[in-house]
Amino acid sequence: MQAKDYFGYNREKLMNIMKWENLVSSQRIGGRPSKDEKNRSPFNSDHDKIIFSGAFRRLARKTQVHPLATNDHIHNRLTHSLEVACVGRSLGIKVGQMLVEQKKIPENISASDIGDIVQSTCLAHDIGNPPFGHTGESAIRSWFSNEGSRFLEKLKPEEANDLKMFEGNAQGLRVLTSAEYHPYDGGMRLTYATLGSFIKYPWTSLPAVNEKRPKTGKFGVFQSELKTFHEIAGAVGLIKCHGDDWYCRHPLVYLMEAADDFCYALLDLEDALEMGILNWDQVFQVLEPVLLTTDKDQVVSDLKNVRDGRKPPIIRGRVMDAYVNSAASTFLDREKSILSGDPIDLVKCCEGAVAKSVSEAKSIAAKSIFNHPRKIELEIGSYSVISTILEVMCTAVDEYIAEPTNHSFKSKRVLDLIGKETFDPKMKNHPDKHTPKYLALMRIIDFVSGCTDHYATYLAKQFNGMGESR
Repeated sequence: MQAKDYFGYNREKLMNIMKWENLVSSQRIGGRPSKDEKNRSPFNSDHDKIIFSGAFRRLARKTQVHPLATNDHIHNRLTHSLEVACVGRSLGIKVGQMLVEQKKIPENISASDIGDIVQSTCLAHDIGNPPFGHTGESAIRSWFSNEGSRFLEKLKPEEANDLKMFEGNAQGLRVLTSAEYHPYDGGMRLTYATLGSFIKYPWTSLPAVNEKRPKTGKFGVFQSELKTFHEIAGAVGLIKCHGDDWYCRHPLVYLMEAADDFCYALLDLEDALEMGILNWDQVFQVLEPVLLTTDKDQVVSDLKNVRDGRKPPIIRGRVMDAYVNSAASTFLDREKSILSGDPIDLVKCCEGAVAKSVSEAKSIAAKSIFNHPRKIELEIGSYSVISTILEVMCTAVDEYIAEPTNHSFKSKRVLDLIGKETFDPKMKNHPDKHTPKYLALMRIIDFVSGCTDHYATYLAKQFNGMGESR
């Protein structure tokens, strides 16, 4: 039996090696050249495109951990993404500087360019998440697998599975390349480097749900973006794996993933402290081991006369610095094998204190934070909210596909709300008679996953005839 690594790839059959000159391609999706701007790199432009997008702005009212939080100090998806981007930039620059010093990347690429790429992917890493966080994902999956399964009956298995196993990561790629700025024509038109570094799970849905991919149920590409996915993978030189529509990860994905892990490990604890779910001693016990011994006495002294809610900022920078330094060193130590398509769990491979700290933070979050009664109550309600919206909208689309010129008044009004002009133009005269319905349902997914927690709740009330005027 041939050995398999952490991500399940067959090492013996990955004989190629990825090259940094391709991995950091500044060409834009569709083969478009990047503008030559003085003192502004194409990757910095990617950052700005994401920041100014509507999809990014709406993250301000989407759940990070605690739905519809009334405490303004609690993280939402926007503040979380901004913080991950800061950590990712630092981690990217640190790794980039080491690569520059070792002359491993092209001369025209700077350490700051690597930082900009990682920062951009970190900004976008949650951009496809629906309202109510991971519960929203689960609610969409549940509805299409049960009440909404009738809408999927004539779709191809791989198309139906995209909806039954809806994934925020795959929706994120759709937002970046299809939904925003230039719909169905490159989307935000980001660089290949940024897009390649964004795809956390470079495979499609059906093999993942059938346990033929490294992470069961996790995937990063819908059928609607499959052609775009292959274009990105080819442009940056990702290694093709054993299996259709499956590639190795872009190396910089690991830096984005580590930055995300570090932030929610540390900042979820801060939110729990703010909400009274955890006390300071529980939080400090997890973070203390990564503080430098030479620094620890001063830190303990600084913490003595400060109330608990103000203690996290005193040690946050020191803890994050330890995390970043460890991750950068680990990445460089394993760079050759990563370029060979031999993936790792970067955080688990960090030095002992860092890996243990992150692991324990996740464990506490799972036991104490994610099962808080307030969170559970709101999550249960979110299923009803999302089910209501999907039922109304999918019914309207179903009528429209069956009778484009003769559907109910209610369905016409629903389509007016969505915007008929926002549907994929490939729906018209498509050679496969069932694919237009899939593309129409994906537009519904765009709408629903693009809702904020507050707008989704408001819309469900409106659809039930219990709404308020605005």
